[in-house]
Amino acid sequence: MAISITRTFGSLRNVAHRSLKNAELALDVRHPGPLFLPVRTKKRYFIPPAVGLKGKKEENPEIKARAAGIVFRQQYFERPINIACSAGVFDPYIPPEGDARLSTLSKEGLKQRTEQIRQTAASQLAIRKIKEHDSQFSTKTFAEQAQEIFVEAHNALTHFNREKLHSLVTERCYPEMTRGNRYKTIRWRFVESLEPPRVVHARCPDMVTKGNLYGQVTVRMHSKQTLAIYDRFGRLMLGSEEQPKDVLEYLVIERHLINPYSRWRLHGKIVPSWAPPKDPIIKTVAIPGPELKPWEEFDAPNYEVPKPAAVQWNK
Repeated sequence: MAISITRTFGSLRNVAHRSLKNAELALDVRHPGPLFLPVRTKKRYFIPPAVGLKGKKEENPEIKARAAGIVFRQQYFERPINIACSAGVFDPYIPPEGDARLSTLSKEGLKQRTEQIRQTAASQLAIRKIKEHDSQFSTKTFAEQAQEIFVEAHNALTHFNREKLHSLVTERCYPEMTRGNRYKTIRWRFVESLEPPRVVHARCPDMVTKGNLYGQVTVRMHSKQTLAIYDRFGRLMLGSEEQPKDVLEYLVIERHLINPYSRWRLHGKIVPSWAPPKDPIIKTVAIPGPELKPWEEFDAPNYEVPKPAAVQWNK
């Protein structure tokens, strides 16, 4: 009797459980997630710190790999090059000391003139090579052309015309002209020529291969110019817009001769060792002031700038 009652209750419980499951599926009832997470599946492994590595030096991993029989692949540090222009000035012209100051009738002036005549032999050979690739090249007209390139390049620099500047200067000269000019205002003006420009030096070197020729011509230019540079706050850093100065420059103009679509461009300048030093740049600095609260105002007339403490030093 007891066994039959137990079987009856078991069958009723199974039937009730099945009916509840069918009702949940029909109503799409979802129970919340379990209250206890399976923590034991996420084991945390404790790795103790290495002992005795504090005083040891780091060994080269390449030496360890070679000892273990592993060969490291060689790393090649490649540097991109540009064959549209050369990397520098070949055999630069050495300007005579006291140029534009000594008269050719004086003793020192005659010595410099004779030295120039000796140096023109290599220049004549280079000019002959340049004329083989550029039939329109002439030392009489090229100096005026170089001066026009110089003026147009500096006008493009003052107006920040990058496209025109790239067509007038080489890839070597472009970063030298534009470096540090991002937050500055440049005012430059060509006033007049004090002496007609003239070709003083010419070289025709080759690079990479024997027939890859570059023509480099040095032009002497003595002129009057005005230059004024303002910082990002509009304060004058260097020069003056009203006061012109006499400037003696040696310009290096270059062309890739074997390229029929190339043109003469400004490549650099030659600064002689006897040239006077440049004027110092006036920098804008912030004067330290008192720490004010948001509701306080700065009283400029009654404020004294603190002087730095005296420090003893030796040379």
